[in-house]
Formats: sequence, structure tokens, C-alpha cells
Amino acid sequence: MTGSGTERADVVVVGAGPGGSATAAYLAGHGLDVVLLEKARFPRDKICGDGLTPRAVKELLHLGVDTTGWARNRGLHIQGGGHDLTLDWPSTDAFPDYGLVRRRSELDETLARYAAACGARLLEGMNVQAPLRDDRTGRIAGVQVKVMGPDGRATGERRSVLAPVVVAADGVSSRLATALGRPKREDRPMGVAVRAYWDSPRTRDDYISSWLELWVPEDPAADPNDPATKKILMPGYAWLFPTGDGGVNVGLGMLDTSPSFGTVDYKDVLRRWIATTPAEWTLTPQTMTAPIRGAALPMCFNREPLYADGLLLVGDAGGMVNPFNGEGIDYALQAGRVAAECIAAAKTLDPVGRERALQRYQSAMKDSLGGYYTLGRHFAGLIGHPQIMRYAVKYGLPRTALMRLLLKVMANLGEPSGGRLDDRVIAALTRVTPAA
Repeated sequence: MTGSGTERADVVVVGAGPGGSATAAYLAGHGLDVVLLEKARFPRDKICGDGLTPRAVKELLHLGVDTTGWARNRGLHIQGGGHDLTLDWPSTDAFPDYGLVRRRSELDETLARYAAACGARLLEGMNVQAPLRDDRTGRIAGVQVKVMGPDGRATGERRSVLAPVVVAADGVSSRLATALGRPKREDRPMGVAVRAYWDSPRTRDDYISSWLELWVPEDPAADPNDPATKKILMPGYAWLFPTGDGGVNVGLGMLDTSPSFGTVDYKDVLRRWIATTPAEWTLTPQTMTAPIRGAALPMCFNREPLYADGLLLVGDAGGMVNPFNGEGIDYALQAGRVAAECIAAAKTLDPVGRERALQRYQSAMKDSLGGYYTLGRHFAGLIGHPQIMRYAVKYGLPRTALMRLLLKVMANLGEPSGGRLDDRVIAALTRVTPAA
């Protein structure tokens, strides 16, 4: 930004994560003048499992992103209740039959640079402080920005970016949404995840892995490989995602429907569980390449409305994480695509038509995901109880056909219309379930 310190655009997108960058790329493709603001400077990290299910892969391909060379996987390996099960991703017409893993430090920069290549004006080191509002209408009119230097410190310079439409893709805390009176909904589930990176020979596994039970030594100082060591079952689940570059992303997640939520040191649980893993995985302090870090996972549209007064919420800002599996990237990409379509349609209309077009963003997202998220909300309430989860793992995991159906449900990979019997059952359930 130059000159007076005020920039104008058709749309301002705040946050260059997957949702924000996708929104900006699509908007630029529609011919709109869009400014994409990112608080940090690339490359920068985000707390994530780094896994991209076939649903996310589909969105990336639709966006036009080249995923050549990214770590590819065939499905999911599940362990729990003394059982092991390996499942391929479903083969459907609607989605690819493979998933990907890409470190967020690489994924986010790739998508942000792609948005810039599409014509968006990407501005890094722009820490958005507050919305600007039109005193006459109360609508958002832009954002106030604090400029950050290459060292991550504020330079003392402040600027304004003006636009009639603003997209908040600024994460779970969403400063913009909060400032405009859109607090989090307490009746929606919330998750927490912690993860770290290790060098490991499992870096090129054909399957991502998930553990549905976390058995750890009761005494952190005890030898986890000693049969006499007493182990206790901790709440949550763990994952190992091979990054294909010599490393693995290993972490754990927990839902706030668990009675233990908020009372457990999740980083400590991960350390204690890691100590129980086989030696050949080489998950040791010496091979650890990044510290354990954590983040919240906002689910089921936990902040609404998704559109009002010129501000659209995309991704974590609108609570779009899947309560079944903790994935949010695919829904952020989808939201960016839908938001851009609505904004582009609104651009050429009169004020009344423009507002109707923008309002369609919320209805489109609710129509697509509302019933599914409600199902997920009930699911989250059930598995938060340890005895239910143990029963489900013990008796469900050995039944391969049932687990194939659950994988399709949990990753939201059912055919939207037609398909097999299980696809039709999934579609019917989401249609009759009240929208979240």
C-alpha cells in the first residue's frame, strides 16, 4: 500500500489460510479487484494434522492448484480395541480415490501465491485490527490495518483498506466477527488438537493412521514397554500422517463433549503416548523436528450469521470444522468457492438484488452442510462418553463393512445423488436432519 495509506478494492479478504486464499483466487477469476491480507509473512506455520481427504483434494483440483509431488495416500489405517483395520478411500464418481498430506507451512503459501497469480493483491505483514463501518448504514466498509515488519514487530504504521464487501477468514478467534457482534455459539461442539513433527521411516506410508484409544503409562516415568507397567486409557484419539519428505505429523484430538475436556494436559498425553509407539517408527526426542503446539477446532457453524452487513465468514471464522473427523480445510475451500460465487453475482446488481445475492451464501452453506453438521453434533455428544466410545471401538472395528460405511460418513464422501445404497442412506439422513 502506498500514498495516503488508504487502499480501495471490490472485496477485502482477511486471512490467507486455505479458505481466504481460495476465496481471493475465485474472486480474481471472476474479475473482481480483491485484496488478500495476511498477518504473518510466508512461510508461516499453522497447527493442523496436514491431512487432505478426497473431499479436500476435489476442492483443490477444482480451484486449479497443481498438487504434483504432494504426499499421496490410499486410505486410512485404524487401530483400537485390540483390532487393526485398513480401509481404502471410497471409490465414487464424486470424489478422487486418494488423499494428500501437505504441511500447512507449504500448503498455505502455495494457495496464497496461487491467489496472487490469479490476480489477487496479496499483502503480507498486515495485521487487521478492527472493522471500519459506514455510519449511515451500519455495514462494514473495510478494515484498519497495523503494518508488521519482516521481524514480526509492528512498524508503527497504520493503514485502511476500504471495500463494500469483506470476507473474514481470520481463524477461530475471528477478530472481525467478534467486533461485529457475532460471538461463538456455546451449543456447538469444540475440539482441541495438538501436534508435532518427527523424522521417521513411515514418511512414505501408503495410508494415514488413526488410533481410537490412547493407552499411556499411569506413571510418566515408567517404562512403557515393560509388561508390568500399568496403563490408563486417556480420552481422545491420535493420528500419524506421513508427509513424504522424511517426516510425519503426529498428534491427538479431543472433543469438548468429553468429561475430561479442559482438565487434561494434551501435550503431556501426546508425549506419554508417543513413548509407547514401536521403536522402528523412531519417534524419539532426538528425531523430533518441531515442538508440540495446539489449537482449537470450531465446529458445526459455531459462529453465525455467516453473512450480514457486508461481512462473510469463511472457514474457522464460521466454525466449519467437521465434528466427525476434525477436518476443516475441505470446508474452508468449499466456503471460499461459494462465497466468491455469491459476491461475484452481487457485483452487477442493484442494492436490493446485491443483498439477496450475498444472503444466498448462508443459505447455500446451510443447505450443503447443515444436516450433516447436525448429525455430527449428535455423534460428538455420544463419543465424548468413554464407555460408549470403548463399546463402539470393541464391537464396531472388527466389522469391515460397517467401518467402510462409517469412513464414508465421517469423511463426508457419499455420492450427493444416486450412488450405492449406503450413499442414498447417507444423503437421506442429511436431508431429513434439521440444519445446524
